Amino acid sequence: MSDAVAVEIISNPTADTLALVEAAVRGADDKLGIDPIVLDLAELLGVVEAFVIVSGRNERQVSAIVEEIEAQIKVATTRSPIRLEGHREPSWVLMDYGDVVIHVFLEETREFYDLEHLWSNAPRIDVSAFVSRPEAADETPAH
Repeated sequence: MSDAVAVEIISNPTADTLALVEAAVRGADDKLGIDPIVLDLAELLGVVEAFVIVSGRNERQVSAIVEEIEAQIKVATTRSPIRLEGHREPSWVLMDYGDVVIHVFLEETREFYDLEHLWSNAPRIDVSAFVSRPEAADETPAH
């Protein structure tokens, strides 16, 4: 996905927001995160530009995904999360960067809370350009 496409999808994103989203998706992909998606919430919430949602198969993988996302965002934007919740028992870790909120779930926790359904009217942003494994964007949590 080019920045021009992202600009058309997210209302008035800053370069920092785009870099953060890209770094989050790449970090999740580097640790083999399952089904990374980005929801454009700019028009629906106003205070949050996007949700990044991804799953891991076990708590250790969830923790590794969170650490890699945080490291890649730090390099790309020098930002750290405003708030990090759920890291002690990583079935759902929330990484709040203000304009972007990242949710890293265990597969079964993601299925239970089903944020994609809750926010089904939010446009999805194509992440295929950010993932190195073509199948990563097509993987879905086990049902």
